[in-house]
Amino acid sequence: MNFKRLTKQAAAVAFSTAVMVGAGAPQIFAQQKDTMDHKESYGISHITRSDMKEMIKQHGDERYTVPQFDPSTIKNIPSAKKYDESGNLIDMDVWDTWPLQNADGTVAEYKGYHIVFGLAGDPKNGSDTFIYMFYKKTGDNSINAWKNAGRVFDDNDKYVPNDPYLKHQSEEWSGSATFTSDGEVRLFYTNREAWNPDQGRFGKQTLTTAQVNLSQPDGDTLKVEGVEDFKSIYEGGDSKVYQSVDKAFGQGNYADNHTLRDPHYIEENGRKYLVFEANTGTEYGYQGEESLYNRAYYGGNTPFFQAEKTALLQSPKKDLAAISNGALGIIEINDDFTFKKEMKPLIASNTVTDEIERPNIFKKDGKWYLFTSSRGSKMTIDGIDNEDIYLLGYVSDSLTGPYKPLNKTGIVLHQDLDPRDITWTYAHFAIPQKDSDNVVVTSYMTNRGFFEDHKSTFAPSFLLNIKGPKTSVVEDGILEQGQITIDENK
Repeated sequence: MNFKRLTKQAAAVAFSTAVMVGAGAPQIFAQQKDTMDHKESYGISHITRSDMKEMIKQHGDERYTVPQFDPSTIKNIPSAKKYDESGNLIDMDVWDTWPLQNADGTVAEYKGYHIVFGLAGDPKNGSDTFIYMFYKKTGDNSINAWKNAGRVFDDNDKYVPNDPYLKHQSEEWSGSATFTSDGEVRLFYTNREAWNPDQGRFGKQTLTTAQVNLSQPDGDTLKVEGVEDFKSIYEGGDSKVYQSVDKAFGQGNYADNHTLRDPHYIEENGRKYLVFEANTGTEYGYQGEESLYNRAYYGGNTPFFQAEKTALLQSPKKDLAAISNGALGIIEINDDFTFKKEMKPLIASNTVTDEIERPNIFKKDGKWYLFTSSRGSKMTIDGIDNEDIYLLGYVSDSLTGPYKPLNKTGIVLHQDLDPRDITWTYAHFAIPQKDSDNVVVTSYMTNRGFFEDHKSTFAPSFLLNIKGPKTSVVEDGILEQGQITIDENK
């Protein structure tokens, strides 16, 4: 942030705007002519405060509301079990999941099976966060059909490659998986280091990949036979395009919320890319108080900008807004899945939120559809509260944008529910279906560790219809828990 410029302009504002007209008369503020106000888009798309304000008016619209589920029908995933450190067989929480996908985003079939990878762990141990593989035979959509192949990685796998980041891994966070043209299963995920400032470690998140080797011991079983080509891809570089963890926390300010995670693999014209959750770097609209004066982040007309800016500057959310610079980033990778080059963010949420999660992107009818999950508890918009959950969506004629909001504001799904309700859902993931305008939306249900009997589990999936710049929840489109495909003929 340019503090010198900030101080100089603030003085000019104070001098030019406070004008008293006569003794006892009310204060009249003149038009601000020399202020910190500016408009700079940095050549990228933005989730604006105006869009979020308008989105509030769409709350309650059935087209955008997560369907209500019958809590009496919800089951834990029967196969989601493990032995804890004391040797007891326990039921695990299972939250973020993603299917093995083809290059076009549709669900891949592996030797007659569908596969999902997901984060799972001990409900009583929040740091027990690792990737497991679940699988079922195609055509069987019952939650009981899902089998558990166990953890993808052994504890010692991270020490095998000569990698500067893997050896410090503490947890495994969300990602994606693709079935390659060579018939291999390629996993992308987030390597998360421990949080230990005394050792200079701030929970660094690194985009990571491995080939997952599978075998089929019999007609009913898939088995993880280890991983190979296990390596880091990207961790933020010099912080010019995407904020690095050292830039966020290196000066001892731990109030920030740094994100560099959830890599989603896609292909376009023979090239390979990862889209991921990030924060803007220093050359693409970095955080700081100066960002509160950037009209590009507000949208709307001039009166809206001035009124919303004034309200934000007086709001208890001001400090949070100043460090809110969430983004959905993109990098190109080589054919061997190593880093190739940084690309400018696809979309950013400066002043709105620091956290737009689990990017999900695919091409349909010549257009690119980009989705992201976000929580009201992380936002700075009056009228949006801690119980608001969103799937936001954007559309573009080009992979690199510009992206425009679906449904005029970006709302695709909204839920307003007590997090202690077992039907509370999050991490919605839209899965395209071949030759269909309907996509299957998956998510997880029930916050982990909240209940003794109810674990985080596959939520009932449901259908979402996409037509051009509009989406809507399909009436009576609720599917089985964890279902990832549909048969349009049925």
